[in-house]
Amino acid sequence: MNAYKQQYDSDGFVVIREFLPPDEFASLRSELDRYIRNVVPALPNGDAFYQDRARPETLKQLQHMGRDAYFAEYRKHPRWQALAEELIGEPSAAKEPEWFNKPPGTEHPTPPHQDNFYFCLRPANVLTMWLALDHVDAENGCLRYVSGSHHRGIRPHLRTGVLGFSQGIHDFGANDYEQEVEIHLAPGDLVIHHGETIHRAEPNRSATRHRRAFAMVFQGESCRRDENAFARYEASLHSQHSEMGLATA
Repeated sequence: MNAYKQQYDSDGFVVIREFLPPDEFASLRSELDRYIRNVVPALPNGDAFYQDRARPETLKQLQHMGRDAYFAEYRKHPRWQALAEELIGEPSAAKEPEWFNKPPGTEHPTPPHQDNFYFCLRPANVLTMWLALDHVDAENGCLRYVSGSHHRGIRPHLRTGVLGFSQGIHDFGANDYEQEVEIHLAPGDLVIHHGETIHRAEPNRSATRHRRAFAMVFQGESCRRDENAFARYEASLHSQHSEMGLATA
C-alpha cells in the first residue's frame, strides 16, 4: 500500500489494477444494471443527466445514488474505505456514489477542472475513486491528469455550460497539455485522484463503445467546507441548470 501512497502524494493520482475480486465486481455491475433499469426512469432530471433525454441510451451521469438502499450501504464498503484512508492519511467518509458515462456517438468532452473547486473543502483531504466498468482508452474518452498539479493550489474556474461539469479551468494551456498523463483502464481497474489534481477527458469518438465508470468521493474527518465559496459555486450551478431546464433542488 505504501507504493500507492507515494505515487498518489507525488503525482496526485494512482492506478490500481483489478481492484475488486471478480465476484464483488460482478455483483456491483449487476446492481448498477438494476438501478439503471428500475430506478433511473423515475428519477428527476437533476439526478439523471442525459445528452439527449429523448434517447435513454445517452444517459451520461447519475447523482444522489445514496437514496437507494444498496448504494447507501455500499458507501461503507471496507475495501474502498481502507484504501481511501491510507491515501488521505486520516479517518474518512464517502459521499454518495456516482455513475459516469460517455455514450458512443455523442460529443461531450469533460472540461479541465479540479474537483475541490466544487467541494470547497479545507484542508483538501479529499479524493475521488473512479472504477472503470468498460475498457477505457484515448478513443472513448479516458481521463487525462496533469501530473503534480495538486501541489499548486486551485486554478481559476469559469462557467462551462457543460451538464455535470459546470465549472472549468479557463486558462488551461500548453504547459498543462505537456504534463498530461493518459489513463488507460480495463474493466475493474481503479484510478484515484486528489481533489486538486487537474483532469479532463476528450469526447468518446468510438462508434459503439461506452465509457462507463462508478465513482465515490471520500473526504477526511478534518475537512471543513468554505461556505462562502460553496454558496458562490451553488449559485452558478443552479443558474446553469435553470438555463438548461433542469430541476435545481
